Amino acid sequence: MTLPVTHTAISEPWLTAELAAMPIALTLVESSSTVVLRQQAAHLLQDRLGLAFAECLYIDGSGRWLGRDGDEGQFDCGVFNHPYAHVIRSGKAMTLSVADARIRLDHPCFQAQVAPLAAALQLQIRPLRASDGKKEWLGVMLLAGESERLTTLKGDPGMAAFEILLCRLWARLAREQGERLRSRVLQDSLAKLNDGARRQALADQLAKDLLGQSIAMQSLRRHVVRAAETNLAVLLQGETGTGKDCVAKAIHQLSARANGSFMAINCAAIPEALLESELFGHAKGAFSGADQARDGLISQADGGTLFLDEIGDMPLALQAKLLRVLESGRYRPLGASKERCADLRLVAATHQPLQTQIREQRFRADLYYRLGQFPITLPTLSERREDIAQLAQSFITDFCAREARDEMGITPAALRLLSRREYPGNVRELKNVVDYACAMTPEGADIDAYVLPGEQEESIPQAISKVATTSLTQNDDINDLRQALRDVEATIILQRLQRFGGNRAQAAESLGLPKRTLAHKCQQLKLDTK
Repeated sequence: MTLPVTHTAISEPWLTAELAAMPIALTLVESSSTVVLRQQAAHLLQDRLGLAFAECLYIDGSGRWLGRDGDEGQFDCGVFNHPYAHVIRSGKAMTLSVADARIRLDHPCFQAQVAPLAAALQLQIRPLRASDGKKEWLGVMLLAGESERLTTLKGDPGMAAFEILLCRLWARLAREQGERLRSRVLQDSLAKLNDGARRQALADQLAKDLLGQSIAMQSLRRHVVRAAETNLAVLLQGETGTGKDCVAKAIHQLSARANGSFMAINCAAIPEALLESELFGHAKGAFSGADQARDGLISQADGGTLFLDEIGDMPLALQAKLLRVLESGRYRPLGASKERCADLRLVAATHQPLQTQIREQRFRADLYYRLGQFPITLPTLSERREDIAQLAQSFITDFCAREARDEMGITPAALRLLSRREYPGNVRELKNVVDYACAMTPEGADIDAYVLPGEQEESIPQAISKVATTSLTQNDDINDLRQALRDVEATIILQRLQRFGGNRAQAAESLGLPKRTLAHKCQQLKLDTK
């Protein structure tokens, strides 16, 4: 059975004409952004309608300005010396000749826009507004062409459909771009917050090694975290004893090179003749006694960090060689015929004023600027006195663990003296003072003021001083100072015990001592039997 051949609706000419417009619609739909959409729309109108010029202008986010893609010129929607403001205010299309526009309108950007057009042409400006949602204003469309051509477009249903499609796509893309922008801003904000929280967590983690809660130390830890995130050379500057070696290790441990080696050398502690060999290594037979090749610290620090302490004492000849390593990553061991490569991060430290040394031609200016890519200045102990108590307790804990001693504390009187003391040697000097005091403190007692080195005169409480003065003026035959001081101390303790009816807790508090320390002194001075 044979089915008759039928003609489907596809052969109808009106449908063929309708489908012919689909490529135009597809070109607009495939636009990836509002900028591309406006450019595609203008190109289609100019090309398909035979217009002399076509352009879509957009209203910016503030709603006050009209802008042109690829042009910095703007049109104020509130200024009526150009026709775009009239069209947006009225919401109706406007037609005028190029000749009239040149004579009657004095807006410089508008004049520049129509200058290339023939005076006989007509201009048609059509408002563009979203047909859905909040019906927000999108911009205007400028068309330039023959008068008859533009007149036919006013009531043309195809042009109306083109405008509707253009505005819907424009509004949708603008909203999507707005959402993407808000999402990107939110993501950036969250990333900054997360980055800040991450850095703060690292800075807090550093507080275990770089002790202190002073503002100076908090700032230092933040600088260390930021330095560790980079691969820049770090120059640590500060007085002796401020902990430059601890900061250098912290930078290495927080950096991406933490799994590499951390090699350190004190440039002031090694003779000039040996320093080059220590840094660069040497080949076999390079000098007398070099019976075998040896890698230097630069080679050993490959992939890690090289810490050069007291770099201000490095000889000028070595400074030039070090600069080359920093700039090219290449070096030559002593006596070697071939160069080697090293990928390392350099941290240098000095307590000397390098700029003064540069003026005196004892330090290379180019090396100084290469070393100081990330300068960090360490605070002195006098700038962070509020950290002394925490540092002292940490040193006491370390001493007890190192010397297998029972746990000990420190009296308020001793802490007051430590806080008032001057420390030319900074944290290193404080550690030495605390270590000495720990060694001089008897088992079971806490560190007291009288055991601090160099503080004996200041450590005698005022009450003891008065009693001692009285006793000494009446006893010129004293030949044992320590025993005399013990007698004075015993007298004061007995007086306090009598005042408080034998209550050791009150007596200890009045003397600024822990109860355990007072009990130990009573036992030492044999006051328990009196």
